[in-house]
Amino acid sequence: MNNFTSVSTFLLRQFSEVRELQILYLFLFLALYLTTITGNLLIIAAVAFDHHLHTPMYFFLTNLALMDLGIVSVIVPKSMTNSIMNTWSISYSECVAQVFFYFFFVASDFFLLTVMAHDRYVAICNPLQYETIMHRGACLQMAAIVWFTSLLYALLHTCGTFANTFCSNVVSQFFCEIPKLLKLSCSDFYLVEIGLIVLSCFIGLGCFSFIIITYMHIFSTVFRIPSAHGKKKAFSTCLPHLTVVSVLMFTGLFAYVRPPTDAPSDLDIPFTIIYTIIPPMLNPFIYCMRNKEIKTALWNLLDVGDASKTVFRLL
Repeated sequence: MNNFTSVSTFLLRQFSEVRELQILYLFLFLALYLTTITGNLLIIAAVAFDHHLHTPMYFFLTNLALMDLGIVSVIVPKSMTNSIMNTWSISYSECVAQVFFYFFFVASDFFLLTVMAHDRYVAICNPLQYETIMHRGACLQMAAIVWFTSLLYALLHTCGTFANTFCSNVVSQFFCEIPKLLKLSCSDFYLVEIGLIVLSCFIGLGCFSFIIITYMHIFSTVFRIPSAHGKKKAFSTCLPHLTVVSVLMFTGLFAYVRPPTDAPSDLDIPFTIIYTIIPPMLNPFIYCMRNKEIKTALWNLLDVGDASKTVFRLL
């Protein structure tokens, strides 16, 4: 490979060399993007306009929806624009911004899910002290820590990635993804970023372990609740969160446990869609399915008719 002392543009991977398939991917991405945007905006609006939902759990859910909007907005619009223009280039500065904001929103997403597990633990295992522990100031402080920590993480990873000298500008992915960019490095600085990635994996494993241990305590408490209604109510607030965590973790594992290959595969793009776009799209539906308070807020927000309400209630 030639030594690129100054890369001004990266070439991203095409969805397909066939123009018809490019258009097909364009409409697929547009459908996924609009679904994700609509679902998360409805969650934000429902919480904002219903004072009954002004509680810590829904405050964190609103933050999660904002992060999910950020994840898809960093990747999908640029990909759709490239598909429309039939060009697959991205400027160096755009690539830096894409890496920074994508990692920022993904890290925020996972850190916030850890905080939400703590919120459910306090609500179910220590309900008498819930308002004292999870007061407004504490919730704002936790959210600020999540955003700031993710900002620092994104900055470190972005600097660790683009401190490298790149020997090629051809990225084998349809967006600027750190592992794909590191493969283009022809300097030893890539080892710094690999070290940061390994550290992030340990931190992610620690957060996931915290969530699992927390839910072991939660379920132990729930099973001791004598009332069937009480158990159902507790599960209705816990299962959506646990499902969201599971979707995020298993889609990531689904993508990265594959044997590494140097040659691009036709399955690379579907795999990438699964772990980048599908979780943010599913999150609003997961929370709406089991949460009657969200359903009620959405009914009031949309002011749907009786027939539609009956169908929505059956979901």
